[in-house]
Amino acid sequence: MNNDGARPDWVIPELGFEAETQALREAIADWVKSTPAEMQPQLGEQFLAGSKYFRPLTIFACQTAVGSEDITKETIQAAVALELFHNMTLVVDDILDQSDERRGKPTMHTAFGQLTALMTSGFMVAEGYRMMAQDQQVVRLLSELMSRLGVAEVMQWDSRKMPRGVEDWRRLAQEDTGSMFEVAACLGDRSEGLREYGGLLGTLYHACDDVSDVRGTDALGGGGDEDIRDGILTLPAAIAVREPKIAAMFRNPNPKNYDALAEAFRAALPEAEAELDRMAHKAIAEAKYFAARPRKLITLVDRTRALGEAR
Repeated sequence: MNNDGARPDWVIPELGFEAETQALREAIADWVKSTPAEMQPQLGEQFLAGSKYFRPLTIFACQTAVGSEDITKETIQAAVALELFHNMTLVVDDILDQSDERRGKPTMHTAFGQLTALMTSGFMVAEGYRMMAQDQQVVRLLSELMSRLGVAEVMQWDSRKMPRGVEDWRRLAQEDTGSMFEVAACLGDRSEGLREYGGLLGTLYHACDDVSDVRGTDALGGGGDEDIRDGILTLPAAIAVREPKIAAMFRNPNPKNYDALAEAFRAALPEAEAELDRMAHKAIAEAKYFAARPRKLITLVDRTRALGEAR
């Protein structure tokens, strides 16, 4: 995607979090070096190859919007823990999706084997809890996140090839990506007043991923072809399956109807774009209402929304 305004490496300086992001990278690198030798090769490949850091940026933006402008070591540590949980989901998703590559490199299960990938994903979660064991609010939030992610994964798996509507998609997106950003907002704003903002930002991110996949872009993570193959309920799919003929094909995706499904999903993009705009406007309204300094929160919404725009 050639929209530089949406690129994460442009967002970081625009938000003024260069030093904080560098501190986060260093903290993750130090953690990888501290892990057992059996874990370091795959953790190094997973964490040291770069990340968009949208979730940590959400933590930092929410803290500075309502509280101190100084990002503390404790906040950096919470951001590291959330990155561990986030990367666990990536490893598991790659296994479920049978993905060979992520970020242009072999996925963990492809490079190191499925058993190693599964055990490493569990190790990440355990380490996240260990890091934050003395902060009961963070432990509670991470536990909430794990519960909601588990439910979301089962929901998505059960929804494969089921022609459900936008409300079903919205619930799935809120519990999947939305829950991660919701917790990120609460890790930044410990009063949890920005919880709804975080949920909306995450759902918007999920929706932009869906839309960019249909366009064949790789702004967020790719996966459009796999989504059609697996019958994943994306936002464009939820709109397109209102048509009975498309719903029938969605129930039985096969190479013979992949092109027709892709065309139907592309036809649904204008309505999907309108849904993105509604979510973005609502998230901005939440930021303005609950934050004393909402500028960075609004920037996050604007840049997230740009990830779903046409090239």
